[in-house]
Amino acid sequence: QVQLVESGGGLVQPGGSLRLSCAASGIIFSIYDMGWYRQAPGNKRELVAAIRSVGSTNYADSVKGRFTISRDNAKNTVYLQMNSLKPEDTAVYYCNAGAYVLGYEEYWGQGTQVTVSS
Repeated sequence: QVQLVESGGGLVQPGGSLRLSCAASGIIFSIYDMGWYRQAPGNKRELVAAIRSVGSTNYADSVKGRFTISRDNAKNTVYLQMNSLKPEDTAVYYCNAGAYVLGYEEYWGQGTQVTVSS
């Protein structure tokens, strides 16, 4: 059974930092591209950052220079370091895993709430 379990969300003041973690089980983590998405109320889910199995990364323009995605294949975990947080970063953040195994396989975590407010 595949599980992606996010943690690290919470309430933070503007300008603060949070580190999200996503622990994966039931997959060969190292072959999966991993991503963080977010969805604010009334908005579509959007890609925040992605890191491929080979280690290359890409970011949404709105978070470049503030967020950093990384992975630890030994721990089957992907991280999102979020600095200089803004109120507009408030959303539910979801972890995503995708790879071509027997066809394309994609999995989602349950989400973790991030609220940026004074």
